[in-house]
Amino acid sequence: MSAYIRDLAVGRQGWLAKEAFQNGVALSQMIPGDTAMQVAAYVGLRVRGVRGAVVSYVGFGLPALIVAVVANATLSFGRTTLISWRHGVIALMAAAFFWLAVHPVLILLLAALLGMALHSRQAFPLQARTGAQTAASFRPLVCLIAIAAASFALLAFLSPALAHLTLLMSRIDLMAFGGGFASVPLMFHEVVEVHSWLAGSVFLDGIALGQFTPGPIVITATFVGYLLHGVVGACVATVAMFLPSLLLVIGVAPYFARLRVSLWFSRAISGVLCSFVGLLATVTVRFALQVQWDWLHLLLGVAALVALLWKIDILWVILGGAAISILFL
Repeated sequence: MSAYIRDLAVGRQGWLAKEAFQNGVALSQMIPGDTAMQVAAYVGLRVRGVRGAVVSYVGFGLPALIVAVVANATLSFGRTTLISWRHGVIALMAAAFFWLAVHPVLILLLAALLGMALHSRQAFPLQARTGAQTAASFRPLVCLIAIAAASFALLAFLSPALAHLTLLMSRIDLMAFGGGFASVPLMFHEVVEVHSWLAGSVFLDGIALGQFTPGPIVITATFVGYLLHGVVGACVATVAMFLPSLLLVIGVAPYFARLRVSLWFSRAISGVLCSFVGLLATVTVRFALQVQWDWLHLLLGVAALVALLWKIDILWVILGGAAISILFL
């Protein structure tokens, strides 16, 4: 997914330099929440400030993509990131460890250490932000946090149950390192095992719905909120699931640019970027394993991947795949 954001923001529109975009990818991998949505928020933040981050974050939750899209994203990101055998070693290490259920944070830390040990590249020539620029980004963040805190206080006064749901979803978001799917077992544990709000089979229905409808898998929080408290619960759960990581993107990004000029930090980030290729490859396989493959599904997946490799616009690939699925699958 991040490869398509890079294609738009770096290639087509020229909003960011390649190095600046890679900073956003590395940053998004280091904080909890859905990685691709955080990358979109980072691009929006760099282009249009806090308002751009919010709009990009919300807007990116709309399209849902298929296995071929993720596979093509892996290939695209790998072509630009894996420029030597050292990069390939880190990517393979990340893929293997992630497949063995090693925590993504540990994988990223190991990748950073390997990057410092194996890489010899110089730090990217990024200019650190001035104090005035940092303050300009910090003030809107404080306002957003204040608004969120005031809204939560009002919600707690009006409905303690909704406030509890808000805290629960926010905690899951902050613990979901490694992408949206990391939130699924956490949510299952809280919703089914701890609070017994939903039966396990009902929760699994919500996971399936989250995969077939537009948006990331963590949109399952909307399903849970709706069953518990109707439309209001759905809205509250959705905001609580996405807001914490959005605030982290906005708050950490200005300081991340300063660290990026360090040689050792540059090497560490290079390792993290390589590990992202491995993580994305493993996610591609896990997505594929969830599909009930037959020859029609296989043909559709291969056709979609070929179309994407031929640079056919992703929108037409998605619309065509949806039409074929409705008519023939």
